[in-house]
Amino acid sequence: MDQATGAQSRHQMSPSNKWVKIHTIESIFEMDMIKDALEKENIACSIKEHKDTAYDGLFILQKGYATLFVEEENKKRVLEIVERIKRLPYVAYSKD
Repeated sequence: MDQATGAQSRHQMSPSNKWVKIHTIESIFEMDMIKDALEKENIACSIKEHKDTAYDGLFILQKGYATLFVEEENKKRVLEIVERIKRLPYVAYSKD
């Protein structure tokens, strides 16, 4: 299942622009952070999730949670954003 995010949902995708695979997303949390950051930067992206209800997430361990695609002209900028997000400390809060 593909999800459109960021500028892609506000602007027409141009078929003349080449889309490239940028990053393998490891979790739904990482996906949400990346989608939010790209949307704020007005960068179009497409995310291909690897979950499949018929196989109950079987392929997530092999392929990662999802794959991020962006227009080739945005590649460098998106890689910088993804690296910045990956360097953020992971903090889990408990109500206990």
